[in-house]
Amino acid sequence: MSETGKAPFHLWIVGILTLLWNAIGAFDYTMTKLRNADYLSAFTPEQQAYFHGFPLWASAGWALGVWGAVLGSILLLVRSRHAVTAFAASLVGLAVSSFYQFGLHYGDLERLFGTFPMVFYAGVWIIAIALFVYARRQAAAGVLR
Repeated sequence: MSETGKAPFHLWIVGILTLLWNAIGAFDYTMTKLRNADYLSAFTPEQQAYFHGFPLWASAGWALGVWGAVLGSILLLVRSRHAVTAFAASLVGLAVSSFYQFGLHYGDLERLFGTFPMVFYAGVWIIAIALFVYARRQAAAGVLR
């Protein structure tokens, strides 16, 4: 941390961009769970049934992944060391959600959506891990208190 106590410029860039990115995930989660007809109209009835058929534990993992990431981005912007914990929780949620979708139901997922989820989730994993590592480094550098 600099002597003036200011956060490095990259913290603001990362914090704002990831908050926007994670807000998209939160919006998707919220609209899906509320069964918003306008939002879900882009999906076939069978695809909608897939989303609505998640068991409680898989939905909880999805929620933890999404809301942990949103909280992590907010905590990063307020320079809280708890951003590390929030991003770690997000990774746990992502692992649970990924296990359900790819470990237990990959055939259904691929039949309904093609290869897009695999490519998309690879990107989500890369971003989630990078955010956790970034937050840990900022905490170790004293930027997050």
